Amino acid sequence: MNSSFPSGPSPRLPDPDSHKANHDVNARKLHTEGITGFWRQVTDLVIAVAVIVLFVFILKWIF
Repeated sequence: MNSSFPSGPSPRLPDPDSHKANHDVNARKLHTEGITGFWRQVTDLVIAVAVIVLFVFILKWIF
């Protein structure tokens, strides 16, 4: 089946070293930030969940 639209550039193959590079960046971040970075992410998640729960509670109270 021949299409009248050009197929465009061929898709680029993923870089085989990208996974290791991403892992190295995350490992370096963990070593520099340490456990405080983990707790900061946990508290951010708890705050986000609390805001969502508060929003749902307010909507239920209004309607």
